Amino acid sequence: MKKKLICVLVIITMVASFMTGCKSSGGLKEVTLNEVAHSIFYAPMYVAFEKGYFEDEGLKVNLVNGLGADKTMTAVLAGDCDIGFMGAETTVYVYNEGAEDYVVNFAQLTQRAGNFLVSRDANEEFSWQNVKGKTIIGGRPGVCHSTM
Repeated sequence: MKKKLICVLVIITMVASFMTGCKSSGGLKEVTLNEVAHSIFYAPMYVAFEKGYFEDEGLKVNLVNGLGADKTMTAVLAGDCDIGFMGAETTVYVYNEGAEDYVVNFAQLTQRAGNFLVSRDANEEFSWQNVKGKTIIGGRPGVCHSTM
């Protein structure tokens, strides 16, 4: 009788230990994602939020706008977020400063920079000559402000 009880307890313990890796029905794993700026290039991620795809995978993703790569990197290094969306150059800056605990880029979000040149006036036949001598103001601090 004692051997049967021990065998049953061992089997229950083994089954319980295997079940710990299964997705729970109620609790979601919380992850904080700090994006450098809202961008149309992140549209697939915004759709995933709206469609509930993260929750379907057991994740509760808290989206934070970092308002710049420097602030996003600071949040990553300080442990205030789990993931930071920013350009690879920020990682290089931190590495070049001699940080021993630097971050590693592991994915490519976009193929090209997310910058657009827009105008108040309709201009069907754009030429760079049109902006010669004009002031161009960037869409967010630090992006661009130059006279061409």
